[in-house]
Amino acid sequence: MALLHLLSQLADEQDLTITVAHVNHGFRKTESAAEAELVEQYAAKLGLAFEMTELDMPAYIEETGMNPSAASRERRYAYLVETAERRGAAAIALAHHGDDQAETVMMRLLRGTGLTGLSGMAVKRREKNVQLIRPLLRMNKSDLMKYCSEHEVPYCVDSSNNERYYFRNVIRLDVLPYLTQFNPQLSPSLRRLADVAGAEDEWMEQQAEERFAKLVTSSPGECKVRGSDLTSLPVALQRRLIKLILNYLSNNTVSAAFEHIEAMRLAARTDAPSTWRFDAGAGIRCMREYDVLRWIRTASFASGQTEKNGDYAHELDPSAESWQVSEGGLTLVAWREGLGGHAKAKGRNEACFDVEKVVFPLVVRNRRPGDRISVLGLNGSKKVQDMFVDEKIAPSIREKYPLLYDAEGRLLWIPGIRRSGHALVDEATTELLFIRLENE
Repeated sequence: MALLHLLSQLADEQDLTITVAHVNHGFRKTESAAEAELVEQYAAKLGLAFEMTELDMPAYIEETGMNPSAASRERRYAYLVETAERRGAAAIALAHHGDDQAETVMMRLLRGTGLTGLSGMAVKRREKNVQLIRPLLRMNKSDLMKYCSEHEVPYCVDSSNNERYYFRNVIRLDVLPYLTQFNPQLSPSLRRLADVAGAEDEWMEQQAEERFAKLVTSSPGECKVRGSDLTSLPVALQRRLIKLILNYLSNNTVSAAFEHIEAMRLAARTDAPSTWRFDAGAGIRCMREYDVLRWIRTASFASGQTEKNGDYAHELDPSAESWQVSEGGLTLVAWREGLGGHAKAKGRNEACFDVEKVVFPLVVRNRRPGDRISVLGLNGSKKVQDMFVDEKIAPSIREKYPLLYDAEGRLLWIPGIRRSGHALVDEATTELLFIRLENE
């Protein structure tokens, strides 16, 4: 009510258009109705537009099982944002004051928090394209009470403010008064702590965002960072970057436990296992694949399960002069040539076969259990799984990796890794088949 009066006094000078938005949560039927009537009448006296919504929070809390304070805040802010957008308002003015800030910092301190939590409530921040502002955040409640008295501003006292059922009320009624014995300036000290922590938190967040842009490879539903890049950062920035990645992948801001952040941070160290998986919560899985840490948004897989994307097999037309197959982020391009050009493959990403020795049709498919390859230059055969491990192919890629087989089921080539001893080019070769691996 003090904020409402203050803004109304500034309206002409600052060219403000003010709408009064009131939320009746439905907890205290008689009191809530009287409060709503008081606000509506005072808004009318000041000549301001008034809007109100009536909620049945007890029923909503019973249905959702949410914490009463958190549920009320969620519904209240949703209504304020919706009203602001409908009215074309640039800002939502909230009346949190300095005592509220001190209580918030103490609550978070007792529950356990980091720098972000110690910064308390922000003087201003954006929420869904609307600016939230708290003009009274550095004022004492006693000064606001005096202001209301001097300007004859009516107000109500919420009877539930004296119920110790709510944690904030315990902080206000018991904890802060007791601790004030040891520091009479406790509330101002907590507010200063919030100001200092808030400024440092903002700077740290900017640093983390810069590292995110530089080091993280992101796509819808996935983020990747090299473990060596992550561990090269100061520990504080490592934690920040991981939080930023989690929030990038989640629809809602993720409040990950410190232990979870540490587990992911330590997984990037050189002495950690080279392959590792972890359920980060909020439908996000973190995994280490050699020197790469990946975060994937996938609520459909439980922790510890193996990700399967289905088998595939592409039969290549033997009459075609060229083919192209894309699977698992890799593309195989094949073409025939006479002996006029080069008769050797150019590096590991290319293979060359004698067309007359190839048993067509060729098939490009992903691996199956027990697949083996007769490696060129080695006696006997070797499991494809072992080849993947030797070459440090990430576990998440192995199931989708394209392999080249002939019509008799012989594995001719693991693209980019090794070829078999089948269909080798020799002096009698008259036509060549080239296949090249391209990384998308």
